[in-house]
Amino acid sequence: MYFFYVLKSTKNSELYFGYTEDLRERFRQHNSGKVLSTQLKRPLILVYYEAYHSQSDAKHREYSIKLRGNAYTQLKRRIKNCVAGAE
Repeated sequence: MYFFYVLKSTKNSELYFGYTEDLRERFRQHNSGKVLSTQLKRPLILVYYEAYHSQSDAKHREYSIKLRGNAYTQLKRRIKNCVAGAE
């Protein structure tokens, strides 16, 4: 199983998107400072995830959110109560 996930920084409310095969371990890595892109945004909370059977599907979802404004906007609408105040 592969996961597309959304983390929110409790420090500045920024969102981070990623995908992984082991969601618990990856979340632990983010909050322990082992992931350079989120190191200064800690602590982080997991606000959303989607599960996929295929790694390519999870990777494509992350790609779509990061590079397509419409997909990002739709996702923010879907999880608006979890990301209130995030940009």
